[in-house]
Amino acid sequence: MTDALSPAGDRWQLRFERRLAHPPEKVWRAITEAQHLNRWYPFTAAAIDLRVGGRILFRDEEGTELHAEITELVPPKAFAFTEHDEETGVHELRLELEPDAEGCRLIFTHTFADDTWAAQTETGWQHCLDALTRAVEQVG
Repeated sequence: MTDALSPAGDRWQLRFERRLAHPPEKVWRAITEAQHLNRWYPFTAAAIDLRVGGRILFRDEEGTELHAEITELVPPKAFAFTEHDEETGVHELRLELEPDAEGCRLIFTHTFADDTWAAQTETGWQHCLDALTRAVEQVG
């Protein structure tokens, strides 16, 4: 397990690395299919148009909508999207899967403009990635 915050040009990046005991194809479903994504991601995916340029509509517990655009889609290797938040700006999220002998390695990066809330965000993502590990178990 590797977690790190570092500068990324004029922005900041949180990078997480996890080893998962499942093949990339199974993890891919957990990160791109709404019924599985909703088990670990901090917002509910109300709609996903799974293609580069496609939109993802997320909703939080209060019903506030958050819009994202898919920027990379290389099954079962890479899934990336940008979220547009009125308060905190543009967030770039990328999930990369690399096969290994025991399943795969997940590399998750979150790039954003302001590091003032990075510690809180890091803790939140750690919980989400723990939930992802459990969510993959439920993928058929």
